[in-house]
This record gives sequence, structure tokens and C-alpha cells, in this order.
Amino acid sequence: MLAVAIFGGIGVGNPQNASTSGTVTSIASAEARILPPSPSYHFPANKTLVYGADWHAFNAGTATIQLRPDGTTEKLIAAANSSGTINLFFPVHDWFEAHFDPKTFCSSRVFKHSEEGKRNREVHIQVDYERRKSVLDEKNLKTGESKHEENDAPACATDIVSGFFYVASLPLQTGSASYFPVSDGGKTSVAVVRVEGRDQVRVPAGTFHAIRVSLEAASGKLQGKGKLWVWFSDDAEHIPLQMQGKMGWGTVMFKLQKVGE
Repeated sequence: MLAVAIFGGIGVGNPQNASTSGTVTSIASAEARILPPSPSYHFPANKTLVYGADWHAFNAGTATIQLRPDGTTEKLIAAANSSGTINLFFPVHDWFEAHFDPKTFCSSRVFKHSEEGKRNREVHIQVDYERRKSVLDEKNLKTGESKHEENDAPACATDIVSGFFYVASLPLQTGSASYFPVSDGGKTSVAVVRVEGRDQVRVPAGTFHAIRVSLEAASGKLQGKGKLWVWFSDDAEHIPLQMQGKMGWGTVMFKLQKVGE
């Protein structure tokens, strides 16, 4: 799904005019933190973002992201389904749910159902910030094998999909860089986002002025294994318009097709 391109890709795509700064090799842990969203930022609540995925000249599938208020938390729902040629040799059918505090951006619960190639599993993650622990329960739906583990968690972390909207909530000034912790149930990784410049992009949803940023893992087991570029709308909403990253089977481009209710 979309988040795979942040931390699961292999190699680096090269969008036109993109920065070629190298992977961060070290970072002080004190620099990585989650900043609460500013009062001027508004979540795209009760909207559905629909993306088409392109792999070379082929339609690789679709992905959707929804944000819904759920009590005191914000609930994010994302789904990805492969189609066409990609579906023949690497079918993907993923479902992702996350809950986070809209006042702090701290993720508290994550559920993932993944059907990717021959893999079929479900993952539940619960973050206990009082104990500073992330509790992961994973089940292999093909073999029935289960795994339970606890890992140290920072005072606040985002997850691999809500992280898109955390980045969107930042000021995104050209030339700036921010480090933030990302938890996926295992050991926490640090991501770095760099604001590279401004472009005009054309996607099925229209033509927009956009802010181009790059995202990559700055620490953890996925450091140096992939990079993602995201073009956010150059307005107060910072809607993700376009994403480009390289996965194990090639470079994939996600483009916003429409914004629905």
C-alpha cells in the first residue's frame, strides 16, 4: 500500500528536478519528535481520497484513504488493491486502520490486514504511552502461527500511514527538514522529511500548485532502503496529490483521481 513506499522500497526513484541529498547516516534522538498540529491546519475529515497507481505504462491498482472523527480520536482507513498485470504476479489486497489523537498526532491503535503476494497476515498494535510500550500481535493467516511482542515506544509516535498527514500538518517551508518517530509495532524508526521545492502537477483530479517533499528512514532496519517523494497541495489543506517511490518490483506513481465525501 502507500506506506510501503516510505519504508519498504528498495532503491530510489528520481522525479524530475528532485534533490539528490544522501541518506542520513546518524541522528540525535532528541531531534526526532512529533509536533502538535497548528490551529491553522484542518484535517480532510469526512473526505475520501482516491488514488490510481501506475507502474511503467500499466495501471497497477487503486488506493483510498479516509479520515473520520471517532470519539476523541481521528480514525484513518486506507485500502489498496492491485489490478491488471501487477495483480497477475504480485497481487496486493491490503486494509489498514489507525487511531490517533488529533491534538497531539500520537497514534494509539493500528490494525493491518495484508495480502501481498504469497503473504497473508493480520497485525494488531496497541501503544501504551504510560508504560512507553508498543504491543504487537501478529497472525499468519496461512499457517496459523502467531507472534506477540512488546517493544519500547517513545513519548509520542505516528504510524506509517497517519504519518502522511503528520507531514501535511507541518509548515513545509522550502529547504526545511524535520525528523519524527514512526512506530510499526516493532522497534521505532526515525523518518526525515525534506521540503525540496515547489512544482505544478497535473493529476486526474486537476492541475495544482504543489510542494514537493522527500521522505526516507533516517534510522532503523530500513535506513537506506528506499525513498518516497510526495507532492502536497500548496494551500492550507496540504492534500497529498501525488506520490512516487520505488518498490521491489519497480517505481510506482500514485496520483489523486478524486476527492469524495
